[in-house]
Amino acid sequence: MTPKTPTIARIWRGRTLPEKADAYESYNYEAGIKPLIDKALGVQTFREDTPTHSEFMTISYWESVEAMAAFTGGDPESIHHLDRDKEFLIELPMSVQVLRIRSSHGTVGPQDGGKIGDV
Repeated sequence: MTPKTPTIARIWRGRTLPEKADAYESYNYEAGIKPLIDKALGVQTFREDTPTHSEFMTISYWESVEAMAAFTGGDPESIHHLDRDKEFLIELPMSVQVLRIRSSHGTVGPQDGGKIGDV
């Protein structure tokens, strides 16, 4: 079987207060990322810590807009807030970004599919 090639990247961003960042990262992984891993062709998560907030970004990769729409239940740009997002996030994101992948070079991320330790 030939591996599917991602042609679409779906990017979600959210911000939390620094003191909630570690708890949100764990919650987001369990409630949001794990289900996504089973559906998307690939998933990357990012975190940037600043003195005033921590920003999280999730990029999921999809074979097509149709495949992404099947996961989201219709509109691929619609937001699906997690049950506890209101508790953690500074504001609830109102949109996601959907981009067509034009080129990709090299291999990125942990090769074992696991989490990267603290830097």
